Amino acid sequence: MEFLRRRIETQIMSLTGLSLGMLDLEKPKGDPGLFGPDSVCWRVHGDFSSMLIGGTSALMLQALHPLALAGVWDHSNFRQDMLGRLRRTSQFIAGTTFGSRKDAEWLIDRVRTIHLKVVGTAPDGRPYAASDPELLTWVHVAEVSSFLKAHLRYRNPDLSAADQDRYYDEIALIAERLGARDVPRSRQAIADYLQRMRPQLLCDDRSLEVVRLLLAAPAPSRLAQPFGSLIMQAGIDLLPDWAAEMLGQSQSPLQRQAIRAGVKRSAPLLRWAMRNGAAQRAKRRMGLTP
Repeated sequence: MEFLRRRIETQIMSLTGLSLGMLDLEKPKGDPGLFGPDSVCWRVHGDFSSMLIGGTSALMLQALHPLALAGVWDHSNFRQDMLGRLRRTSQFIAGTTFGSRKDAEWLIDRVRTIHLKVVGTAPDGRPYAASDPELLTWVHVAEVSSFLKAHLRYRNPDLSAADQDRYYDEIALIAERLGARDVPRSRQAIADYLQRMRPQLLCDDRSLEVVRLLLAAPAPSRLAQPFGSLIMQAGIDLLPDWAAEMLGQSQSPLQRQAIRAGVKRSAPLLRWAMRNGAAQRAKRRMGLTP
């Protein structure tokens, strides 16, 4: 069993930002980072399965904003290295959530510097800049709303309404440190924001290509391929109905039932195997686990 556990964990870790190195989440001892172990974001971001599903769904949702997509399309190699992009995003989330304060601030400063170079003109002729506060708010909301939705569906459906609002209030710090403004900080504010944004969203050939690339993203092994496909379908299932329809990815009730059952059967195995993820390392730094 130990061999199986190590093999599963090794394959999981290859998908995360920890595989990139650069961060030591177990040091310095006692440093709570930006949030600390009593925060809701430690709970929400601590489950690999739900975070992977939420992150996949967020990428699809983000691809519906023409200016946000233009910046990624023109200044990223995601079409050649989708897993690399997923790892880099994972590194930022893990580091800013679970890392020491120094590492979290380093990651935020690094991303802010990168954003300053991401400027251009979208296909519709509008200029864009990744440092635009409104675009930063869009990317943030698409991301964290997907993370929380996945957590409620696959990890803890009993998370209280107060803690859900607390999560949005906590995690707004990261968006604001990156330069976002007027960041929504509650469930109702998030819902209102997404409704206001819908007229600005568009599904075009680029949006569809993002979905195609995500669905075709390679798994770390043939053994993991069925789980990888399940995660991608679960990400589609997590989308708001209107977003899935725009992307041409609507699923039948029977398909959704099968996807959710599949994730709920497989997620406990991944939780059993994961002993050295970001959350586990941060807890060791805080002296909460051996």
